[in-house]
Amino acid sequence: MLELALLFFVIAIIAGALGAGGVAGMSMSIAKWLVLIFLVLAIISLLL
Repeated sequence: MLELALLFFVIAIIAGALGAGGVAGMSMSIAKWLVLIFLVLAIISLLL
């Protein structure tokens, strides 16, 4: 899941550099949610 978040982050950076603001914003939003899900699952797995 963390790999997908990094992939969307890289897509957002590339799209932002090329001037595609909508694609960059959407990719950054997806990356943010994937990182949050990863952190929640990591904390749950450490506690159990």
